[in-house]
Amino acid sequence: MRQYLPFLFTAAFGLAVAGGMIALSILFGPSKKTPVKQEPFECGMPPAMEPRGMARVNFYLVAILFVMFDIEIVFLYPWAVSFRQLGPSAFYAMAAFLAVLFAGLVYAVKKGALEWD
Repeated sequence: MRQYLPFLFTAAFGLAVAGGMIALSILFGPSKKTPVKQEPFECGMPPAMEPRGMARVNFYLVAILFVMFDIEIVFLYPWAVSFRQLGPSAFYAMAAFLAVLFAGLVYAVKKGALEWD
C-alpha cells in the first residue's frame, strides 16, 4: 500500500484543484444573466459576423485520423526504446500493429478522406 501513496497524493491533489476551481467559479462567477453576458466573446469586441453554419465533415475526419496516428506513436516509442530486450515476437507483434494502421491509412486515402474538394 505504501508504494501507491505518491499516486494517491497526486490524484487527490488533482481532484482538489479541479473541485476548487469549480467551487470558485460557482461562488465568484456571474450570477445575473444579462444579454451582454450571454453574447459570444470574441477578443473583447462585438462579434464581427454571424456564424457561417456547420463546419464541414472533413475537418473532423482529419482530426480523427490525426489522433489515430498520434496514438500509434504512443505505442511505438516504448517499443522502440526496449526493442533489444523484447525479442523477435515483439517485432512481429509491432509489424502486425503497423500493418493494420497502414491498411487503415490506405483505406482512408482510397475513400478520399484527405481530399478538400
